[in-house]
Order: sequence, then structure tokens, then C-alpha cells
Amino acid sequence: MDETDPRAARRDPANGAGGFTDLATSPFRVDRDRITASPFFARLGGVTQVVSAGGAGLLHNRLTHSLKVAQVARGIAERITGSSESAELAAKLGGCDPDACEAAALAHDLGHPPFGHLGEQTLDRIARHRFGLADGFEGNAQSFRILTTTDVRGPSAIGLDLTTAVRAAVLKYPWARLHYPQPHPTAMPLPPRGAAEPDDAPGTGASKFSAYVTELDDFEQSRAPFAGRIEPWQQTVEASVMDTADDIAYAIHDLQDFHRIGVLQHAPVAAELGEWLAHAVDLASLDDARLTAEIRRPGRSLERMRRRMHLKDSWIVDDDAFAAAVARVQRELVDGLLADGFDGSTEAEQATAAFSANWMARLVDGVFVLSSPPTRSGHVSLRPAQWHEVQVLKFVHRRFVLLRPDLALHQRGQASLVTTLVDALDAWLLDRDEASRLPRRLHDLMELAHGEYSDLARTAPELLVGATGERIEGADAVRGLARGRAVVDFVASLTDKQAVTLLDALSGRSSQPWSDSFVL
Repeated sequence: MDETDPRAARRDPANGAGGFTDLATSPFRVDRDRITASPFFARLGGVTQVVSAGGAGLLHNRLTHSLKVAQVARGIAERITGSSESAELAAKLGGCDPDACEAAALAHDLGHPPFGHLGEQTLDRIARHRFGLADGFEGNAQSFRILTTTDVRGPSAIGLDLTTAVRAAVLKYPWARLHYPQPHPTAMPLPPRGAAEPDDAPGTGASKFSAYVTELDDFEQSRAPFAGRIEPWQQTVEASVMDTADDIAYAIHDLQDFHRIGVLQHAPVAAELGEWLAHAVDLASLDDARLTAEIRRPGRSLERMRRRMHLKDSWIVDDDAFAAAVARVQRELVDGLLADGFDGSTEAEQATAAFSANWMARLVDGVFVLSSPPTRSGHVSLRPAQWHEVQVLKFVHRRFVLLRPDLALHQRGQASLVTTLVDALDAWLLDRDEASRLPRRLHDLMELAHGEYSDLARTAPELLVGATGERIEGADAVRGLARGRAVVDFVASLTDKQAVTLLDALSGRSSQPWSDSFVL
């Protein structure tokens, strides 16, 4: 193995990782085993993917989702390495090892907090507006923080001591919210996917990112072997494999879930897709104002998505490919899977399994490696036909599941729960009379964060800015940042049930002392 190649990048012996006892064993398999042995990985079984199934076991949670993403990622990587042309190109770009891709896929959701993306949005708002943390909270950045800092299962008891390649492969959005790299991707004329600033909060940095300021040193170390091979804002090939696998799994498995429990209904999906197919030319002629005014009518939401795709992804969008994708989804999802409903019968189970397997094979078959991708794509992408199909499948999920009013009602309650829990824990940290009785994990996280922000104040004070851009100075201000990061770390490490149970105890609603040995 060429020791100058990023594939040879190992753990840093100075971090306590030592060597490998058996060099015939892939170091990336060691990484995979460390990830799956982590309690942070086990807790994903109790974390919502989209909505809770109420214990019925019919919906994916973050653990089962991660396992399926890993399965898809390995299939994609093996497809790439099985082609001499793709394998050669991937090697020039930094390598594509199936074990590394699988490990990254298993780790990609470790940082997701209770209640799925709703919990992520709530914690980000609290972190920025209540605690003044400029980089707020982001599930991908939290995953990287767990792997490099807050998990203690590696030999050095700081993070998991993963290989450079796997740490880099976890970086789906390889930049910080504000500071790194420079020039920042948000300043690009067409920013990478996830890097654009939110329209409702200009000046707050990238919408998605993969590292907080406290992990920038690990971030830079992980990316260093790939310098000169890929652009500073580009994913590694293995990260691109993981990202593509995540998209495929999300597009297929969540639809399958909501078909099982009867949420995804035939009639409204058939009306939306059928109306667009029947009147695509007429819908395309509507001006934006009229389209918005009629948005509740069938076909209009799909037309609006088609227009947004042209604005964001002109590099690949093609109206003929889009129409073909809508027709395929109508034929296989609407007229196929949804037409007969799900009644729990053997036939229904077989139809659901066949739908998943057929789409998985088709989408993975559409993967290829690009030498010079546009900014909105990674080096691993789907061919135009499959790319459009994924967009349509994801549209169906968003339009007919995520935007349901009954789900919004449920999520508002969960957001209130997370906010109240943060308030209660923050008050506990501020109560000097109770300092000696803090949960030990919360105490340790506070000490860890205080050390990190104190070091930044001494060595890189330019990184310590508040949510509105002001410089953070003084011991009290630094301790305030540490308190905020510690509370957010603690809440983000809970399962859905642990968050509910802990708040019940802190609110006096529990009849017994709260005790759960699985709290991290």
C-alpha cells in the first residue's frame, strides 16, 4: 500500500490508537466495529426517523435506517470498485473502500437528537438564540463531535479514534457553519447542496454543515490527506457514496413505512401525479402567483417542485426525464403498491418487499463516478433518469407525509417538550446549591465544553463569536457558551423516551425517582 495515499491514513498514534495487530484485517472494519459497539449507536433504536410508531415496530427508527443506508452504501462502493474504470477514477480522487463507506453510513446519524429533524431544528434555535452559540446545533456536526470527542470508547477515551478516511467519509457537508474553509462555500455563486444560507436568516452561515468550531482541528486533520485531489468544499468519494446511499434509502424506505401504517393513501397521490401528467403543458404556462394561489389543487405542488429544480439543479434537470420519472412512480408506486392498500397479508408483505427491492436495484444501478462534478453534486451521483426518480419519490414523502397537519400538531408538542427540558437542565446547572447533584454525564459534558471554549479563547479567539457576530470575551461569557453546549450535548444524547421521562421527573410528574442507566 502506498503510504502517501489517503487510503493508508491511519489513526494518529499520538491519540492513543496504537497499531493494528493484524494488518490483513481492514482498519475500516475496526472502525465499523467500534461504531456499532458504541452506546450512541445503540440509542438510535429509540430515536424517531420521521414519526414514532408508538412501539408497534412498523416504522423505521434511526438505527434501522442507518443499517439500511450502510447496506446500500456497501452495494454502491462494491459496484464502483468492481468496475476498473470507476475504481481507477475513485483511486485518483482519494479512494473508495466498501468497509470505509459502510462504517461512515453506520455513523452518519449518530448525532440526531430525540424526535428526528424536529428535535434538530429546535435545538439549533435554542443553541443560537438562548445560548449565543454561533454554530448552533446540526445533526451532522453532532455526529462528528461524538466520533471525535464525546464518545469515550476509543483507546484514548476521547472519541473513537477512527481512521482518517472514515472520519472524512462522515463529513457530508465538509465545512463549518461560518469559519471554514475560506473562502466559505456560502460565498460561492452556486453553493454546494446544504451550504446556502437560509432565506429567513441571512448572515447565520450554512444551513447544513459537519463540524463545530470545537472540532475544527479534527476536521482539518481528516481532510488533509485529500488536499489537491478534491476541492476544499467537496465530499470525499466515500462521503459521496454515503450521501447517495442515504438519499436512496430515505426515498424508498420511508414511503414503504407509511404505506404499511395506512398514512400514504392512494387517492391523493394518484390525483397529484395524474393531474400533472395529464396537464403538464397547461400547468407549465401558469404564472408563479396563480400557481401559488392554486397550490392545494392536484398537480400544482409537483409543478412547483419542477420549477424549483430548474432553479437549483439546472446542471441535470431535464423536463423529459422528469415526466418519465413521474410516470414511473405513478405506475410502480400509485398503480402498483398503493392501489391495493396494506392489510398485513402475505401478498401485501410480498408486494412491499418487491417494491423496495426493485427500486433499490434500479437506483444503485444508476450510480456512477464523476471526475469533475458540478457544485451541487458529489463525485458519486445518479444518472439523470434515476436522479429524477429519487426527487419524485422524495416529493411524495414530503407532500403526503411530512406536510400533514396532524403530524405538525404532534411535532409542535415535541418542540415544546425539548424546549422545556433544556430550560430545566439549564436552571439546574445555574443552581449552585444543587451543583454537587448534577447528573454525572451532564457534569462531565460541562467540564469538557468549558475546557474546549477556554482553549479557543486563548488560541483562536477569532472563532468565538456570538450568534449575532459579536466577539465573545471574558470568563463568564466563555462559561456561558460551555453551559449551552453541555446542555445541548446532553439532550441530543437522549432517546425519545428518555427525553419524555426526564422531563416528567424534572417537572414533578413522576411518582418515582428517575433512573435510567442508559443515559449517556
